[in-house]
Amino acid sequence: MYYTSFLILTRDMIPLKMNRMIILKSKVIIGIFMIITFAHKAQCQSEPQNNVIENLDGEIFKLFPTKNIWTFLKLDTRNGKIWQVHITVEKDEVRGELDVNEIPLVVPSKERAGRFMLYPTENIYNFVLIDQIDGKLYQVQWSQEAKNRGIIPIN
Repeated sequence: MYYTSFLILTRDMIPLKMNRMIILKSKVIIGIFMIITFAHKAQCQSEPQNNVIENLDGEIFKLFPTKNIWTFLKLDTRNGKIWQVHITVEKDEVRGELDVNEIPLVVPSKERAGRFMLYPTENIYNFVLIDQIDGKLYQVQWSQEAKNRGIIPIN
């Protein structure tokens, strides 16, 4: 007959110092695991869902000077509409706005403040308009004559 002896360790049989060390190691491991888990969760929650839209400037209308001191371009940053603005110091001269681009470049559901931005070129009458969400580019030309005013897609 064979007898197998099993040594069953109970809490009472483990020396007290060793018991405390096991408990301490377990707490450290659990603590490290919890810190890593919370740090990962915090990082995931802090990332914006749509970086492009979140980072856009919130101004709806912006005024851009031209190289002509009496003319500005007014941009609706939500939809790309542009007006040519004339100012004067003379009573008899005309002040006001003229349409450069009267047709919105995006549908109303896609409008976002800051979506469009104008950049001047070396040519006094030309600017480049960029849709900061999809990257489309447009050449914008202002003029005193209606036939020379407008917007042309670049890409």
